[in-house]
Amino acid sequence: MNTAASALAGLLLCLRLGAQGAERYWPRFRGPNGTGIADATTVPARWTEADYNWRVKLPGMGHSSPVVWGKRLFVTCCDPKTALRMLLCLDAATGKTLWQREFPTKPFRQHGDNAYASASPAADADGVIVSLSTPDEVALAALDNQGRDVWRRALGPWVGNHGTAVSPIIADGLVVLANEQEDPRLIPSMYGPNPTLPAGKSFVVALDRKSGETRWQTDRRTKVSPYSTPCVSQSPDGCPELVLSSMAHGISALDLATGKVNWEFGDVFRDRCVASPVVAEPAGSDGLPLAIASYGAGVSGALLVAVRAGSPARDIKPTLAWQLKGPVPLVPTPLVKDGRIFLWHDNGTVACHNVQTGEMLWRDKVPGAFYGSPVWVDGRLYCIAKNGDVVVVAAGDKFQLIARVPLGEPSFATPAVADGIMFLRTRTQLFSLGGKRP
Repeated sequence: MNTAASALAGLLLCLRLGAQGAERYWPRFRGPNGTGIADATTVPARWTEADYNWRVKLPGMGHSSPVVWGKRLFVTCCDPKTALRMLLCLDAATGKTLWQREFPTKPFRQHGDNAYASASPAADADGVIVSLSTPDEVALAALDNQGRDVWRRALGPWVGNHGTAVSPIIADGLVVLANEQEDPRLIPSMYGPNPTLPAGKSFVVALDRKSGETRWQTDRRTKVSPYSTPCVSQSPDGCPELVLSSMAHGISALDLATGKVNWEFGDVFRDRCVASPVVAEPAGSDGLPLAIASYGAGVSGALLVAVRAGSPARDIKPTLAWQLKGPVPLVPTPLVKDGRIFLWHDNGTVACHNVQTGEMLWRDKVPGAFYGSPVWVDGRLYCIAKNGDVVVVAAGDKFQLIARVPLGEPSFATPAVADGIMFLRTRTQLFSLGGKRP
């Protein structure tokens, strides 16, 4: 199969899994292609302690979200004092630990709401990819389904005041990491007026999934480090492209096969991007999808923009479709479904907009503050508050608060859904909910 055909086949599989909820697969942060959408119909809208299939205590704490491939669930945790990182593989049906790997590192400075286990792993049929990054080196490791080392790559040092947390993805035989770093001179409030630390080297890298060898690397400008995870879109030219968001490049798209810049809508974000970009499928005859991303600082986002993708083959530049000025979500990633975009704000405001026009359809508020992102299941949105309450609202034409169920411990994670089961992660615990019981 030639490169173009292979790329298209990989993209079609990715999009098909995204559209169908991937059934038994939740392979990366926010599931298939980062959509946050599951096809499950067996997750309850309301539940009690008796409804959990299982709950397990993890050997450490963390903020990362679980990922699932078939019968295996992967999750990371850490020792907050020693910076020891742990990767666990669990039986998704029983919660039993199949294997555990430990990766010693040295403690380093990070944001108070960060953790040594904040980056989510990525999984496929061959195993799992995990980030082991520290300020000394940006590092990725590939392990097989038995927990054995396949390869490791060190990609140079990291500069970023908030610490490391960017999640890798697997797409079309590639392991992709958006390694955009920080220039201390741009943030005197964090580094002081005359920082001696040089700016980090920013790039997006694609490694061969099987060997770990570099397939391509695209250098990026360095401004303020983002924490967003890219997604894949099908360009109007028929090829898969990687959609990214950052202060340095705004919203941009790279050819997935080569890393070449397809288009960029820059000079739009004034601070770091934490929420990940999302894509809305084309609604018009031009075949141009929408790429949507936001930025902010502190506890609120300042601007969310929806950009009509460009097309190098058709000499079309990206254009602004619509924008929302703050407050908008800073950390929780938006969710696009059925012509709507749902915005779950850090402060508990939940809003629904027309995804093509930005018109607000409804807006209301739920209790709590949020770092995790919502997922869509059977016409409902599920999102975990920082205090550990799972909040469920209707994903329809009007706001409806359906349930609020406490997990009993803080959580910064996003739910995972696979094989009709929802997996909920708190600081030190993992819960299994729903599915067909024997």
